[in-house]
Amino acid sequence: MNQPMKWVENNMPKSDDAHLKVMALDEVKKARAFHESFPQYTKTPLRKLEEMSRYLGLDEVYIKDESYRFGLNAFKVLGGSFAMARYIAKETGRDVSELPYQVLTSDALREEFGQATFFTATDGNHGRGVAWAANKLRQKAVIYMPKGTTETRLENIRKEGAQATIEEVNYDECVRMAAAAAEKTPRGVVVQDTAWDGYEEIPSWIMQGYGTMAMEADEQLKDFGCERPTHVFIQAGVGSLAGAVQGYFANRYPENPPTVVVIEADEAACLYKGAAAGDGNPRIVDGDMPTIMAGLACGEPNTISWDILRNHVKVFIAAPDWVAVKGMRMLAAPIKGDVPVTSGESGAAPFGALAAIMTMDEYKDLKNAIGLNENSRVLLFSTEGDTDPIRYKNIVWEGKER
Repeated sequence: MNQPMKWVENNMPKSDDAHLKVMALDEVKKARAFHESFPQYTKTPLRKLEEMSRYLGLDEVYIKDESYRFGLNAFKVLGGSFAMARYIAKETGRDVSELPYQVLTSDALREEFGQATFFTATDGNHGRGVAWAANKLRQKAVIYMPKGTTETRLENIRKEGAQATIEEVNYDECVRMAAAAAEKTPRGVVVQDTAWDGYEEIPSWIMQGYGTMAMEADEQLKDFGCERPTHVFIQAGVGSLAGAVQGYFANRYPENPPTVVVIEADEAACLYKGAAAGDGNPRIVDGDMPTIMAGLACGEPNTISWDILRNHVKVFIAAPDWVAVKGMRMLAAPIKGDVPVTSGESGAAPFGALAAIMTMDEYKDLKNAIGLNENSRVLLFSTEGDTDPIRYKNIVWEGKER
């Protein structure tokens, strides 16, 4: 029998909310303008699933499909590329608005700035984004990957010209390895989307980069005639994406923000554990984190994001693997009339959770706590496509669980 989802309402004491300004709309606009300067830039699609919303008993369901992002099959490149640009801008005494793609990739800037080596830890998508951006911006990248990472994800990163290895440790240990290696390397820079005391500037820039996706979705909702979502479901590993999306919508609709629900892999549910403890302090999950949701297998929260989430999120959910599997299959084969979405394990977890809540009696209390009903307009982000194609086919085509 499947393990149930665990959930907790957010009753944590509020902080002074000092980090909400990281996702101020003016900061996100800078990131958006930077991304728009790339020749590869296009808005990723927002899919309205009309038949699915009817089936689930909701007014509207929207999925932002990040499998189309810069040809990289995932959203992560938005953060890494913007953080690199902000770093180079700072080092050369400029504002990032003065460094669009054509300037960043120019011979003149290469001569002025030279070359840095960007270090990061990743399960795949973030590292591929950093490697791709470093390649395009004529910089170096070194990537550490945790045990259990597939060869496909390793090779995707190496194809972008980065040095990459799979280590015999978990993600959080890889973060420490990347930080230690950067310290020993001349012009070594850590580009990590998790923050800790003393390392907060670059994670803030990465979160602002993720804001491009939220801002696009917000605009695209208007194109569908949806003034604002009533609910946003967002997945979390270290929480940077969740904090970015929550931060954007809290700043965008300060008087009437959408209800935000955060979904984690139950084997790495550090945010859920922090919310369940209820004192406002973050919690850490360590050891092996056996989950198909590789992008969410992170046990140490981003301190900046945590502060935003504890002040604004409504409910935290710890989801077993079957939730992601359910989401992948339903999005791949939706009800006739809706556009299929190729969503990977981490990308599909929020939709799987939403579908379970709306169709399974055991989650009636959770449905009521979130306030989901026939008037709800729900926005979700499919953050990756089939980044591990073999596993994707095994789950969606072959009916396997991993």
